[in-house]
Amino acid sequence: MKQKDERNQPQPDKGFKIVPATLLVFTLCGLSFYLGGIFNSEKNIFEGKIVQELSKAVSSPKESAVQPLQIKTVSFPECSIDYQDYTPCTDPRRWKKYGYRRLTFLERHCPPLFERTECLVPPPNGYKPPIRWPKSRDECWYRWWYYVPKGVGAYVNLMQDLIPEMRDGTIRTAIDTGCGVASWGGDLLDRGILTISLAPRDNHEAQVQFALERGIPAILGVISTQRLPFPSSSFDMAHCSRCLIPWTEFGGIYLLEVHRILRPGGFWVLSGPPINYEHRYLGWNTTEEEQRAVYEKLQDLLSSMCFTVYAKQDDIAVWQKSSDNSCYDKLASPDLYPAKCDDSIEPDSAWYTPLRPCVVAPIPKLKRTSLDSLPKWPERLKAAPERISDVPGGSGNALKQDDSKWKVRAEHYKKLHPALGTDQIRNVMDMNTVFGGLAAALIDDPFWVMNVVSSYTANTLPVIFDRGLIGTYHDWCEAFSTYPRTYDLLHVDGLFTAESHRCEMKYMLLEMDRILRPEGHVLMRESRYFIDAVDAMAKAVRWNCRKEDTEDGSEKEKILVCQKTLWYSSNNNNTR
Repeated sequence: MKQKDERNQPQPDKGFKIVPATLLVFTLCGLSFYLGGIFNSEKNIFEGKIVQELSKAVSSPKESAVQPLQIKTVSFPECSIDYQDYTPCTDPRRWKKYGYRRLTFLERHCPPLFERTECLVPPPNGYKPPIRWPKSRDECWYRWWYYVPKGVGAYVNLMQDLIPEMRDGTIRTAIDTGCGVASWGGDLLDRGILTISLAPRDNHEAQVQFALERGIPAILGVISTQRLPFPSSSFDMAHCSRCLIPWTEFGGIYLLEVHRILRPGGFWVLSGPPINYEHRYLGWNTTEEEQRAVYEKLQDLLSSMCFTVYAKQDDIAVWQKSSDNSCYDKLASPDLYPAKCDDSIEPDSAWYTPLRPCVVAPIPKLKRTSLDSLPKWPERLKAAPERISDVPGGSGNALKQDDSKWKVRAEHYKKLHPALGTDQIRNVMDMNTVFGGLAAALIDDPFWVMNVVSSYTANTLPVIFDRGLIGTYHDWCEAFSTYPRTYDLLHVDGLFTAESHRCEMKYMLLEMDRILRPEGHVLMRESRYFIDAVDAMAKAVRWNCRKEDTEDGSEKEKILVCQKTLWYSSNNNNTR
């Protein structure tokens, strides 16, 4: 966040020893009046800019203290039915505006303000609520009833034989690139491993939408020209099975990104071409010589990035990222490729940050972030991560206090929303978390939480991953990287208070409505001012809301419990 510039006050001439009392009084009064004006104007800008379009209709926070909040009636039309799968920042309608080299058109390209939709995304005709977990893992409604073929279990069993750390709680977080229908991530849930399945937006198969419909964590994304929205050393394991990513092309820059997000001591698993090429090349419509060359190039690149072969059997090969700094010290020479990144490259910067053709080395001062240094799951959840010291005000005590606070809050939430903790809720998003406190407090419940950390606030996402939870960076002035109707519950804790000076409230609410499933819920903690504002606009997005007290009965902060209604498009020819 940008900090205000300090204003230097004029200093009195040292030659003056005595200042008349009356002049001093007038000076102090004038200064007080001046600073007070600045403070009040800043406060009004911060709290009053809820929705620019509604700014004339909404009374200022100062006025609302003496009279009820006044908001004119607002309404949003329905989007046309062809917007039922609308993903604003990965919209196929806009792909032709961007280049095809390295699939840059599949990256995030959010529409400018004048092109943003201001309508409610309808569900498909005949939409049905999702089948409940765990049945949804094997069958779901996806435009039609779909049964997921079994068989991935044997594949994962073999992988566990090759990587014993998958069995004992050492490996907790994983990423699956080019995830298909996320069967690998779904199978790992029963084995105590939490996986983010990653795939780009596509026109037909909609892999991420299918995965989320099954109740498996997934997000839209592609390794192209920008870093993935995760900090360095996030995942204990990365996986690619026939994911069609050209790992050896462009100087191995895609492998460098996997290296960045993989924890020291973590594992990269590859199955499919060119693994086991000696026996598989005929089925790949290629030659043995071509596949041998690809494999050797892949091995050379991985070795140059401080990966070593860990295990190999049949169609599966496993490499381990080194946690030995001496390997990375050898990459300091600028004559090597890839060379070690210099100190100007921020390892955790990952929001619209270009990929860098260099190796992000582990930070030498961090001794307890490598995989073999972390406590095993579930003890890992409660242990204070080493990287919490990088967060302003972060410490082991701060984490304990945060966990205690959220334990109390979670118990209160269950009283307000009894479905929380039942099979009615599977996909949950904490839209602006700090340390993942809500996810930690509800870790034994049958759902998973996508922990979102603002790209404009303190970087706490490394702490969340070190605890064995998952999450992503995001800027809520833009659309989230997911399909419509993919979350059962959205949790908000001070998001509008924190972001209303940057983001328009109407777009934030429309985005929440887009990603929330019909009959899904919102739990919102905000100041009374923003609770009243959201409550007044709820009918415009067809939500039913009620106000509730917080667990401590605070008058300054309230809770809004909302449910999105199920409705169908009334006119298939509606315009945006």
